Amino acid sequence: MQVKKAGENKTITIYDIAREAGVSPATVSRVLTNRAKVSGDKKDRVMAVIDKYNFKPNMFARGLVETRSKTIGIIVADVRNPYYASMFVACERAAREEGYSVILYNYLRGLEPEEALLERLLEQRVDAIILLGGHADELVSDMEFVELINDVFSTTPVVITGKLDGTPCHIVRIDDVKSMRLVMDHLFSLGHENIAMIGGRMDVFSTREKLLRYKQILKERGIEFNPDLIGNGGSYDFDAGYEQMNSLFDKGVRPTAVIAINDYSAMGIIRSIHEHGMQIPRDISVVSYDNTYMAEVAEPKLTSVDYDYEKYGKDLVRTAIGLSMGEEVQRMRLVTPRLVVRESSTVNREAVKAGGERTDSSISAEVMGSCRDLEDGREKESIG
Repeated sequence: MQVKKAGENKTITIYDIAREAGVSPATVSRVLTNRAKVSGDKKDRVMAVIDKYNFKPNMFARGLVETRSKTIGIIVADVRNPYYASMFVACERAAREEGYSVILYNYLRGLEPEEALLERLLEQRVDAIILLGGHADELVSDMEFVELINDVFSTTPVVITGKLDGTPCHIVRIDDVKSMRLVMDHLFSLGHENIAMIGGRMDVFSTREKLLRYKQILKERGIEFNPDLIGNGGSYDFDAGYEQMNSLFDKGVRPTAVIAINDYSAMGIIRSIHEHGMQIPRDISVVSYDNTYMAEVAEPKLTSVDYDYEKYGKDLVRTAIGLSMGEEVQRMRLVTPRLVVRESSTVNREAVKAGGERTDSSISAEVMGSCRDLEDGREKESIG
């Protein structure tokens, strides 16, 4: 039965009880039916609200509470980006394995407000929501969006892949510290020190995190940070990589290696390098992030950071389902990356030449070993 608040015309539902008690509607259902164990604190909070409004559900309403949509809503920043396309497919597969279906909405950065997409998902009674990018990936959290997510979370759990300060969202995200370490160590082992970083926006948490780690690792190696090697005011697509690489060349900056923020922008970087009469990796090595299909079709094939999309998707989906069921779920999970080494990265020939002229062992044995591997035509392996 639904009741009304004293002095108000508003009808009280289990969603109102869940919001006021700070739990999920599924938890309220379990308290009402006594069919599953609920922690003492949660049960006490739910019972306090039930007693406050003298809530007495009838059998029909109880049946509605127990009916789950078995649907997960997913909002993607831009599905045209191969990374987000790969992530969505991985989530959809994982959801199907659990007997769930998914609803996809594409944010496209302002084409339609993310708030409106969230509202649509709530209207469709999804059991949980996964946010891939968008506002939940901003370096500084938008407080209006934070308030909205807190309101959404009172009835529907939300899982994100970035950060959203001031919310109870659960997080499944890439270990950016390890990913940058893998990339930099790989390039250092090949004798590169003059390394550029191209693509992305610095108001995005994951991109800013990569830049900070880039600076930190340079400092550890005693290499001075050069701001001219960092792309400025970019995005995550082909045009961003192309324009930022052109800008470096226009300034007279020529790195021996480039870190692309993703495979998509790497394609633009490759175009720019070729148009400037240089070859990859002979003149400039290129490494990337995301290890999407683009890494395989690029010419040459891209060395790229992989995230094991299948496991990544399963972690996101299982976190979302667990929360919707009222289970205790780990607040944050880090996805462990690995580096897949292909044709686009090789030894820095300038460093090798200098090493041959010096006797102070300034060029590591790793670099010289890489030279021998190159000469022998050995196939490189993935680095975990």
